[in-house]
Parts: sequence; C-alpha cells; structure tokens
Amino acid sequence: MAEPIRILHVLGCIDLGGAESRIMDLYRHIDRSRVQFDFLVHTQQEGYFEKEIKELGGRIFRVPRFRLYNYFSYKKSIRDFFAEHREFRAVQGHMTSTASVYLPIAKRAGIPITIAHARSAGVDPGMKGWFTGLMRKDLSKRADYLFTCSEIAGISVFGEKAVKEGRTIFIPNAIDCQAFVYHTGKRAKMREELRLSDAYVIGHVGRFHYAKNHEYLLRVFAELCRNEKEAGRNYVLILLGEGGKMEEMKELSYQLGIGNKVYFLGNHSNVCDYYQAMDYFVYPSRFEGLPGTVVEAQVSGLKCVMSDTICNEVAVTDLVHTMSIEDNPKKWAAYIEKTADYERNDRFEEMKAAGFDVNSQAETMMNFYETGKWNGR
Repeated sequence: MAEPIRILHVLGCIDLGGAESRIMDLYRHIDRSRVQFDFLVHTQQEGYFEKEIKELGGRIFRVPRFRLYNYFSYKKSIRDFFAEHREFRAVQGHMTSTASVYLPIAKRAGIPITIAHARSAGVDPGMKGWFTGLMRKDLSKRADYLFTCSEIAGISVFGEKAVKEGRTIFIPNAIDCQAFVYHTGKRAKMREELRLSDAYVIGHVGRFHYAKNHEYLLRVFAELCRNEKEAGRNYVLILLGEGGKMEEMKELSYQLGIGNKVYFLGNHSNVCDYYQAMDYFVYPSRFEGLPGTVVEAQVSGLKCVMSDTICNEVAVTDLVHTMSIEDNPKKWAAYIEKTADYERNDRFEEMKAAGFDVNSQAETMMNFYETGKWNGR
C-alpha cells in the first residue's frame, strides 16, 4: 500500500487559535491514508493540539521564533530543516509574517508546491505591525499559490494588485458544521451546568488579543447591564479563550462595575456546547481574516452583531448585522436590546451550501494536494 503524501503546515504555535482550529478540523476529516499533515512551529512549548496531532499520525518540528535580530540564524535554521526534510509534497505557510523567508527556501530544497495562506486582515500596532508589512511586501511573488480566507485578508497580506489580477484563491474557513447545530436539549443541559438557566447570555469566543477588541465588548455589555431592569433581563457575558490581555480585561470588567456578571471561561475543547448556552453573539474585532467563530455562531442559529471591519464573506445568513466600532457602545447595546427576542433555529444547510462545511472541503483539498492543481490552474 502506497504511503500517504505529506503536507507541512507552518504556524507560530499549535494552540487553540482560529487558524489552528480550522486546520485541525480539516485534518480530522481528510483521508489520512491519502494525505497526512505535519507541522513546523515557532515555539519550544507544547501546544494544545500536540497530543491529538501525534495520535492522528502527524509529526511536529520546531524552529526558533523569528526576531529581527536573529534574521540570519533564523534563515539558517530553516535551510537546515529543509536540507534534512525534503519529503513534503507541499508546504502551506499560515504564518505569513516570515513566509517570504521559509517558502523560497522550501522551494529551492525541492518541495513541489509552496502555498502562502492569508488568514488575517490586519497587523498588530506599532513597530511590530510595520515590520510584518515589510516582510509581506513581496510575498505574492514568493509562493506558487496564494490562499486567502477573504478578500480583505488577501489585500492585507498579498496586496490589492494580486487580488485584482485573480492570483488569490478563496478558501472558506470551514468547520464541522454538524457539531454546532442547535439542539434544545443540549442548550438546557449546558445552561444548567453553567448555572445560567435564568440569564440572557451574551457570548464571545476569541483569544485575548488587540485584534479582538475585548475592551469595546465589555463597554457594550456594561451598557446592556445599565438597562437590564428596564429590559426585564438578567444579562451575563461569557468569554471563551485565553491570551495576554485576559488579566487586563478582568480588571476592566470590575472597573466598569460588571465583574460579577462576566465569566472568563478559558479554552475548552467542546466549544460547540457553549454556543448552545448563548443567546446572542457579539464580535467587535478591529480586524479579522474570516472569523470561524461567526460561522459557528450562525450554524447554531445565534443572532450576531459584529464590526463592519470584518469581511462580508462571513455574513452568510440574515442573523448577522454589522456596526462600526467607532460608534458609542450605547448604540451597539441598543441594537442588541431591540433584536434580543427571536426564534432560534440552526442554519446548517445554508452554511453548508456556502462552502463552510469541512466535510465538503476535505475532498477538495485532498485533490489539490495530490494533483497540485486548483480547478485546472
């Protein structure tokens, strides 16, 4: 029996982030007798998905984290790696900040296919963001294929010219839609476990990072709480995720007088169950590629309000409404209050038809990895 072809995914880490979760969804659903995934990460720490990857037959390789001062030693570590590992059919770079370094090295080492995958539509503020933009400047010319989760992500990472010329390929951030289908029994059980049976639950899923704009979310929630008696609701906010800004956001919640109504729940492998417990999904990100969380929320039938900086491609159903994060948080709170009562139903078929179900995407991606061609290209 022939060995499966091996695809190397390059990431910063393999923790419970958006890109990592989408890759793992795909990994679980491909035929691993045909295609096997390996991972090159830029950390020495064990990641959230490490054990599962090994159980699925994947390998994890490590290189030093890139810093400006270690440019030459970083390049050497990449060259050394690909000098030893030429067995990959393709290298798919999700870490686009340094993809212009490692993808050309992989190509020169004889890897047949190199892919740069744009998953974010913005950069961190300050010098770090400026340098990321500089590193991406010629990336569109340094990969065989340019994948993007949305048009704005493609423009941000590869430039407007590459997008207008049709050199980018849209790959929806597909999920296991069936896992998020709304179920009244699961909802009741989850709300009971969380002791939120009598609450109106505002939900958010995302790492505590500048891009996610948790401070704005907390201010919107504080406005909701000010009017909860008039609205006749007991508002509660549940936040899933971890990250560097978590402690800062905990402190802010108490400064705003809502600390006892905000649940910082951390990371959970059964995040799909937490959507069942929610009543409304709020997502005021400063920038995104294409947030899988908003896909997940729609499948489970949740009304969503998100910032208008997020791509249109994710707004598949009429459940999604966009607003500006330049608005006073009171405006967001007023909209949520006005639309809080609705009949909830799952939207599985709509999301599947739009290409967001990973079962359909798995076959498409396996064919691409095997042939090296995307719809004849």
